[in-house]
Amino acid sequence: QVQLVESGGGLVQAGGSLRLSCAASGSIFSTLAMSWYRQAPGKQRELVAVTSGGSINYADSVKGRFTIIRDNAKNTVFLQMNSLKPEDTAVYYCNARRTTWRVENYWGQGTQVTVSS
Repeated sequence: QVQLVESGGGLVQAGGSLRLSCAASGSIFSTLAMSWYRQAPGKQRELVAVTSGGSINYADSVKGRFTIIRDNAKNTVFLQMNSLKPEDTAVYYCNARRTTWRVENYWGQGTQVTVSS
């Protein structure tokens, strides 16, 4: 079992920055693929950024603005969000995933990010 606790959401003006944190416990953090997803009202949950096995990928909509940072020593993954836009408004979820002989998939509780124009 993996427990994920997110923090760092809030209200920010367009052009501003926020840093989300996701602290993981209950498993060997370095073996987990860590991702950030978001879900805006009335829309499907979408992948924002993922870090796994040394590789990092971003959704096209956030490339150049968001950075996913992994700290294995602190069992924490961050999402640094710069140049925020109103369309970035959503609930942001941390996800941990590990595939061995089975697929383990865990979610945080979500944190609200609201970007005002």
